[in-house]
Amino acid sequence: MALDDAAEVVETAATEIDAVVIGAGPVGLFAVFELGLVDIKTVVIDILDKPGGQCAELYPEKPIYDIPALPTVTGQELTDRLMEQIKPFGAEFVFGERVDELARAEDGRFHLKTDAGRALIAKVVVIAAGGGSFTPKRPPLDGIEVYEGSSVFYAVRRMEDMRGKDMLIVGGGDSALDWTLNLAPIAKSLTLLHRRDEFRGAPHSVEKMRSLVAEGKVRLLIGQMTKLHGENGSLEAVTVKTAGGEEHVTVNAMLPFFGLTMKLGPVAHWGLNLNENLILVDTEKFETSEKGIFAVGDINWYPGKLKLILSGFHEVALMAQAAHKIVHPDKKLMFQYTTSSSSLQKKLGVK
Repeated sequence: MALDDAAEVVETAATEIDAVVIGAGPVGLFAVFELGLVDIKTVVIDILDKPGGQCAELYPEKPIYDIPALPTVTGQELTDRLMEQIKPFGAEFVFGERVDELARAEDGRFHLKTDAGRALIAKVVVIAAGGGSFTPKRPPLDGIEVYEGSSVFYAVRRMEDMRGKDMLIVGGGDSALDWTLNLAPIAKSLTLLHRRDEFRGAPHSVEKMRSLVAEGKVRLLIGQMTKLHGENGSLEAVTVKTAGGEEHVTVNAMLPFFGLTMKLGPVAHWGLNLNENLILVDTEKFETSEKGIFAVGDINWYPGKLKLILSGFHEVALMAQAAHKIVHPDKKLMFQYTTSSSSLQKKLGVK
């Protein structure tokens, strides 16, 4: 929808707010913090049913090693820490809804509408939607839908749920290798299946996996799935075609990691300048081609872009400074440090 069609967007009573943050992943959550420090109130909207984004949805127990000052932290732990950090700012969260429509009104503010009919009016919009909407790629097997959620899983929400199971992990990338290493100690049996004996994951993960295979703790099969066997949504076995013929593998839990299909979704129709399906921004404010609309994290692009959480944190800090000029045009912003500013410490509830 064009940005000058605000009248079509808001047909019901709308919530007025300083800023709408689209996306509740780590970068979106830290945006709440940085915006809060400069007195900008936020509403956060995410299509998922909880905060954390892809980090918490797909890899809640997978360790992350490159967050400053945290030698190791899981996706869920990082989410929990960020939620604790932003508590003083009282952001409103809207889960399970997608922002479908965005338009600019005559007064310069933005009118937004979700797929549930929720209407909002904001002075600035911060798009922190990661790679956009993502869905796991489904293996091309007849009848796999029957087993999804009960025996076939595209993400591991809780490792303990996999304890004592006969597991089949399918794939050759980092996700398949990481979960092979993490789940082998608690599974009754674990088979890793890949179509060839070459892997795309980190070399040290490949080495660890091959060590487990040599020790008999993991079975490595080279081939492809051809058929699923089971009843009433409970998987019992998988037929695998290998170079030596067909083989039936006993399985009651399968994790296929065939990658994700990433789509910008409605964002693609908001009239923003794009670069190969990512939102083009400047590196001073991380503002898009539309004044007042910012994009931070994995969804943006600029020369030298690195898709790292810590890069998103940096982008958010600069974005908030620019957003302040729009939300509070008559207020001069004095740069302050949280370590020495009594006013910032008061906002954070530590003074």
